[in-house]
Amino acid sequence: MFSRTPRVFAATLAVAALALGACAETSSETPSTGERPSGAAFPVTVGSLTLEQRPEKIVSLSATATEMLFAIGAGPQVTAVDDQSNHPADAPKTDLSGYQPNAEAVAAKNPDLVVLSDDRNKIVDQLTTLKIPVYLTPAAQTLDDSYRQITELGTLTGNADAAGDVVQRMKDDITKIVAEVPQRVQAPTYFHELGPELYTATSKTFIGSIYALAGLENIADAADADGKNGGYPQLSQEVIVQANPDFVFLSDVKCCQQSAATVKARSGWSGIEAVKNDQIVELDDDVASRWGPRVVDLLRTIVDATNKVAE
Repeated sequence: MFSRTPRVFAATLAVAALALGACAETSSETPSTGERPSGAAFPVTVGSLTLEQRPEKIVSLSATATEMLFAIGAGPQVTAVDDQSNHPADAPKTDLSGYQPNAEAVAAKNPDLVVLSDDRNKIVDQLTTLKIPVYLTPAAQTLDDSYRQITELGTLTGNADAAGDVVQRMKDDITKIVAEVPQRVQAPTYFHELGPELYTATSKTFIGSIYALAGLENIADAADADGKNGGYPQLSQEVIVQANPDFVFLSDVKCCQQSAATVKARSGWSGIEAVKNDQIVELDDDVASRWGPRVVDLLRTIVDATNKVAE
C-alpha cells in the first residue's frame, strides 16, 4: 500500500492498482535472504525482456515487487526501492516515487533492472530510451498472477529455484488454511473497507478472491454487478446497514486511523451483526493491499477470525 487517503484509494483503485504501502509493520514471516545461486544461466528472457547478465543493481518502484524480490533471495541485488516499500525493514528505501516516477532520478541510481507495477508518466518508454531494462508487475487479479510474477522475478534475477520454493510454499500454506474452513449451511457475509469513504472491493478483485477462499460472501457484489466500477464500488452507509454483514474487515487502520471503536461509533451501525457481535477485524493495511508472499498471512487472519464464530 501507499501512504493512503480515501482519494488516493479512489484514484488508485480506478486503475486497479491494489495499494503500494502505508506505515511499516513487520510480518511474523521473515523473508528469505537466500544465497547467490551458482551457475545461474544468462541470458534469460521473460516476455519481451532479455537480460544478458544477472542484475546486481535493481531498483524497485513497487512495494509488492520489493517484498517479492526479498522473499526470493534477491535482496542483496536490490540497491534502491521507492518511498512506499517498507517491508522488509532493511529494504534500501529512498525518496523515489512509484506514483510520480522520474526517469532521471531512477537513472541516477545506475540500475541494471527496474521493477514497476504501473507505467505512470510513460516511465517505461523513458527508461527504455535510456537503455534501462524494465519489468512490469501490475496489480494481480488472481493468485496465479502473483505466482507468475514471483516466478518471473526469480528467472530475471538468477533466483529461479528460490522463487519456485516460495511459490510452492505459498500454495501449500494456502491449501492447508483453506482446508480449515468449515462447511457451512450459509456463508457468512462481510464488508471489506478500503477507506472511511466506504470504498470496497467485490469478489471479482484479487482481494475478493482471497475472501472467497475463506468461504465468505461479499455484500458489495451487487453494487458493481455491471463492472463499471472496476470491482471497486463506493457503498453508502444505508446499503451497508441494510446488507447487515456478519463481519467488517478494515484495511484503513494505519492510513486512516479506523478501528473497531470508530466503526462502533458510526451513526446507524449499532444494529449491524458485525458490530453487535464484535466481529470487526482490523487488518494490516500493507498486507491487505499487496499481492506478494504475505497474502498467506492475510488469508490466515481472515480464516482465523471467521472460524471463531460458533456454528
